[in-house]
Amino acid sequence: MSNDLRSFATAVMALCMAGAPLASHAQQSEAWEWTIAPYLWAPSIATDLRTGQPPAETDSAFSDIIDKIDGAFLIHAEGRGDHFGAFADYIFLGLADDRQFPRVATRSDLDSQLFELAAFWSPGEERSHGLDVFGGLRYVDVDLKVRFDPINPVFSPSERSIDKSYSDFMLGAHYTWALSDRWQLTLRGDGSFGETEGTHSASAVVRYHVKHGAWIVGYRYLAIEVETGGNNTDITLSGPLAGFEFAF
Repeated sequence: MSNDLRSFATAVMALCMAGAPLASHAQQSEAWEWTIAPYLWAPSIATDLRTGQPPAETDSAFSDIIDKIDGAFLIHAEGRGDHFGAFADYIFLGLADDRQFPRVATRSDLDSQLFELAAFWSPGEERSHGLDVFGGLRYVDVDLKVRFDPINPVFSPSERSIDKSYSDFMLGAHYTWALSDRWQLTLRGDGSFGETEGTHSASAVVRYHVKHGAWIVGYRYLAIEVETGGNNTDITLSGPLAGFEFAF
C-alpha cells in the first residue's frame, strides 16, 4: 500500500472513530450501531486504453486490454445513528491479461485500490430504513502497465503505464426497503468528480438478518475513467457479490 493511501486510511479511521462521540454529544439519547462487512466480488472486468502515441502503425485505441472475470476483495464499515452516520469502503483488485489485436499483442498488469469515506443523513423516522443521502471522498489508486509487441517487425516493442492516485468528491444516495422481519433490499447510486475524469457506481443488495448480523448477496457496477500523460484508461467492473455483515 502506498504512503498516500496509508495516510488517507489513517485519516478515515480517525474520522470514523470520532463520529460516534460527536453524534452522541449532538443527540444524547442516540446510540450508534456499527457494522463491518467483508465481501467477495466476482466482477466481469473490462479495461480500455487510449494512448496519444500509437505503439504500432496508426493504432491508438485498445478496447478490453484486460477482459476477464476475476475476484476482488471489498470491505464496508458503517456507523449509524437515528438521522446521521458515516461509512468507509475499501476495494482491492489485482489481475493481468494477454490480448491479441490486428497489429499488436498486449500484455497488461493492473493493480487498483479504491477507498471511500462518506457521511450520510437519513430524513426518515425509522433507523436503517428509507432514504440516506451521502457525500464524501473517493480515493482511487491505479497502477497499470501495458507492453505492446507489434506484429510488424519494423516496429519495436514499447510500454505505456499509469501509476497515479486520484481524489474525488463523491455524492450519492441509497434507499432501503424492509421486505419482511428478516429481509431487506438496498439500492445505491453515486458519482464522483475531481482529479479523475469521472467515476460512477450502482448496486443492489439483499440482506437476510440473523442473530449477529446479516447474510448479504447482491450485484454491483463500477466505472472509473482516469487520464495521465496522454493515456486515458477506462476500468469497468460489474458482477455478483456475497458476504456477511457483522453487527455490534
